[in-house]
Amino acid sequence: MPTINALMIIQLCVLMAAFPAQYLLAQWYRTDSIQGLQVIERLISYWNNFRWSYLSLKPWARYLKNQVVKMRNWYNEGEEFSHAYFAEPTRVRSPRPEFVQFNVGMVIIHKQLGFSGVIIGWDVEARGPEEWLKQKYPPEKQHLRKSPHYRILVNKYNKIGLSTAYIPEENLKVITGHEVFHPDLKVYFSTYDGVRYIMQPWLKQIYPDD
Repeated sequence: MPTINALMIIQLCVLMAAFPAQYLLAQWYRTDSIQGLQVIERLISYWNNFRWSYLSLKPWARYLKNQVVKMRNWYNEGEEFSHAYFAEPTRVRSPRPEFVQFNVGMVIIHKQLGFSGVIIGWDVEARGPEEWLKQKYPPEKQHLRKSPHYRILVNKYNKIGLSTAYIPEENLKVITGHEVFHPDLKVYFSTYDGVRYIMQPWLKQIYPDD
């Protein structure tokens, strides 16, 4: 017994549709020639629309892509991005809480260690693996754990051995007129206006209120 595949099913549907189509054409051809041509043109238009919408790969690929995006957004919302640590850009951060003082693109300096950098993301409180959080924030530092945290591209000329850092708000101070040099800077920002770095479009979509 031959195997029935999708192509055979489509061909069978086309053949079955041919009989009523043939009858309708016969009825329409009883009208004058101009009306008959108009009917044929409409049929061709309907067929082209159907073919483009359902038999072409591009619409189906676009549909599947949209579904994947919807499923990913649903997953992130359902899981509350439980595996997104250290201000990774995994979902839109909007609306922006008023208690988050600093914006993405601001240049900062670490109050105690003295290194400079630029903010590329923030969390409303520290987000990281639980073991890391326990080690970083013992009971006497829980107030820091609950404060906003910022992901920083560290200025390479500081030579502190760090490319990025994840710092609580209390330890940061904003500065202006100071450029940051980092190999990944262009991934996140387009230009520096003397006060802050201007986000690339993809990053602006994640932090629309910054």
